[in-house]
Parts: sequence; structure tokens; C-alpha cells
Amino acid sequence: MSQVRKIAHNTIWQFAGKIASVGLGLVAVAIMTRVLGLEKFGWYSTAIGFLQFIGILTDFGFTVVTANLLSEPAFDKNKLLNNLFSWRLLTALLTQGLIPLTIFFFPYPAEVKWAAVIMSLSFIGVSLNQVFVAYYRTKLETRVQALGEITGRVVLVVGLALAAWGNWGFLPMMAVVTLGSIAYTSYLWLKCQPVKFEFEKEISRAIFKKIWPTALAVIFNCFYLQGDRFILPLYVSQSDVGLYGAAYRVLDIIMQSASMLIGIMMPLITYAWSRDLKEEFTKHAQRAFDLMAFFILPMAIGAMALANPLMRFVAGKEFGPSGPILALLAVAALGINFGMVFGHIVLSVNRQKQALWIYFSDAVLSVIGYFIFIPKFGVWGAAWVTIFSEFYAGLGLLLLAGYFSKFWPGLRAFGKIILASVIMGLTVKFFQPLNILLSVALGCLVYGGLVLALRVISRDTWQEVLRRDKQLPI
Repeated sequence: MSQVRKIAHNTIWQFAGKIASVGLGLVAVAIMTRVLGLEKFGWYSTAIGFLQFIGILTDFGFTVVTANLLSEPAFDKNKLLNNLFSWRLLTALLTQGLIPLTIFFFPYPAEVKWAAVIMSLSFIGVSLNQVFVAYYRTKLETRVQALGEITGRVVLVVGLALAAWGNWGFLPMMAVVTLGSIAYTSYLWLKCQPVKFEFEKEISRAIFKKIWPTALAVIFNCFYLQGDRFILPLYVSQSDVGLYGAAYRVLDIIMQSASMLIGIMMPLITYAWSRDLKEEFTKHAQRAFDLMAFFILPMAIGAMALANPLMRFVAGKEFGPSGPILALLAVAALGINFGMVFGHIVLSVNRQKQALWIYFSDAVLSVIGYFIFIPKFGVWGAAWVTIFSEFYAGLGLLLLAGYFSKFWPGLRAFGKIILASVIMGLTVKFFQPLNILLSVALGCLVYGGLVLALRVISRDTWQEVLRRDKQLPI
């Protein structure tokens, strides 16, 4: 099976799994918003935003570092996986087990604080997922990750349905959220090759050498990516937090899709660069850029066009006012597209130290912006600063990656994707009001037709994806 075909099959598995996961996730959000209502969903948004801030702050970049190291030829892969797993588990227990307790020093309602304590257990699982997900992506076996994510979502939806039917209340629903995350981690762990606790000096030194600049970058990322959800509850009501949190859930789906796609391509990009295969490197980097735009831009523009009916459909009429917030936040997707691709390329070419100034300056400017604009403009101030931070990082990383790798993306396919996405967005907007499911189907048909008509994907690529051959992947 050729590289392109294997990438395509893994992408199909990822997107099939993501579609199922997103569908189940939307059902989960629909249950929670309707059962909890605006204020209690604001409690949930505040608690999960606090934990996500801590989660990214103590992320250390294990996903990208694991994928990067496993793609390099320096160490035995089994020993490397054991060491990465051991360090991730140790750091997760120390950080995710203790730091969430600091929420008791914040002026949040008591229910928010206990919800954070309960859900902090799930973030230990999320931390371990970083190693497992990177492992499966490196082996181009994303089917396992997709099935694991669906398993976790099924547990979540069934648990929330039982909680709603039995009227269990707010904190038991938070426990169900934790159970779904643990189910996902358990599946990945059981399907992985046997791992054991191992701390080998030479491998540990290589891990820390690779991880410390990435960890600093992730810490800075935390402030500009999660600062809004951490700072917003200090200045606005829990109802406003609930509206912003519901809209941000949809943006999170776009960001997860971005992370999924670049995660498939990164091992190939790293492999080519580490072996001085410049032509292969350029080909994979361009393909990553085009794939990201191919999937993310229509999702973002579709979210802008259907923001109001989408939020009413997902969260209920009470959350209708979050539609305009979603439409604004979706603008950040273009910056996410650039930031994800070129941030990973910077890591692949081992220039993460040079990227620190971008992340640091973005964090400083964003935090200043949050404290200036959130008190004045509430959720709208938070959204505009989020857009600024994504574009600032994306363009900065583009320039840095281009300077060191000499890769500058071709924009021919990118321009066609923008054109197809805009026409699709205008089409579905023109036919409103229309049932949301029919609107989504119409958008998919229009976008798919334009992709074929504009030849966004070359005939050679389609033939390689569909051709059956015996060529082995690298």
C-alpha cells in the first residue's frame, strides 16, 4: 500500500471516527444543556475551562514529542514508548492530581469547585492519551484511536441519558463525564503493545532535551488558548459563561479535527526531515497544509453561516444567543490552520527553541488583551482576543518554519478551497430558514461538487488513493 493510500485510509478512519464522535458529543452537549440549563451549564463550563487551563499548562507537549521521537531512528521503539509512558504518568499524577485543588482559592460557586475535583480524574486519562494517540498515529493505525474515542463517547452519552432520566443532579453528571474519559483511555491502553514502567537514563535525557522547549511553548500556548475561559468567569455571570462555553464547544471540534489531521502527517514530515529527504519533506508538508485547509475551512465557514440554527439545534432555544458568538469564534479557524501546520513543522525540524518568542509574546499580548477587553466587552472581548492570538501565532510560525525549512506552501489548492467554502457558505445561508440537517447535507453536496469541479485534489492523488498495490510505506 502506498504512502498516499495509507494516509488516505487513516484519514478516512479518523474522520469516520470523528464524525461518530462529534455526533455523540453533540448528543451529550444536547443532554447537558437541556438538563442543566444556562446557569448550571455555566458551572460546567467554568470547571472544565479551569481544568483545561491546567491541562494545557502541564501538557509538556507529550503528543508531538512522542510522535517526533518515535519517528526518529535513535532508540529502540519499545524502550522509548515505555519511558515516555512512565514520565507522562508520573507528571500527570503530580500535576493533575494536585494543582486542580487550587480552585478552592477562587471565588467560584461551591458546585464548580467540586465539579473540578471530580473531573480532574479524567484529565489524568487525557494526559496518558497523549502518548497512546501519538503511538497509533506514528504507526498509521488511527483506527484504534477512532474506536477508542467512540467507546468513550458511548459511555458518556449512555451515562448522561441515565443521569437525566434518573434526575441525578449536577455533580453525578460530572462523574459521568469522568467515566467517559476513563473508558477512552482504557481502550487505548488495552489495545497498545504491553507497556511497563521504565526510566532509562539515556532515553530520559533525550526526552527532556526534546521536551523542555516544547513544554515552554505549550505553557505559553495555555495563556493565549485558554486564558479567555479562565479569566471570563471572574468578570461575567455564569449564564454568560454558559453561552460562551457552548459556542466554544463547536470551535473545539474544529481544533480537534486540526490536531487529528496534522497528527497523521507529522510522523512522515519528521521522518523525511530527519533523513534529509528534502523532496519528501516538501511533499508531505504541502499535503498537510492542503489537507488541513480542505477539512477545516468549510467547517469554519459552515459554522459561521449556520451558527444560530446550529446552536439552537444542539443546545436548545435557551442557548440561541450563543449563535453570534460561535460565528465570531469560527473566524479563528484560519489562524488555527496555519498555527497547527507550521507549529508542527517547526518541531519536526527541531527549531522549537526559536519558536518560543512567538508563543511567549502571544501569551503576554493575549493575557493583557483579556484583562483589558473582557471587563469592558464580556464574551465579545474574549472572542476578539482569541481571534487575534490564533492569527498572531499562525503567521509567526509560518515565517519561522519557512525561514528554517525553506518550505513555503503553494496556495493554488488553498485558494480553490477558500472559493469552494465561501460559495458553500453563501448557498446554505441563502436557503435559510431550512432544517439544520438538510442545511448540512446541502453544504456537503455543494462543497463536494465544487471540490471535484475545481480539481482541488489532483487526478494522480485520487488514483494513488484508490489503486491497489503492494508498495510498502516508509
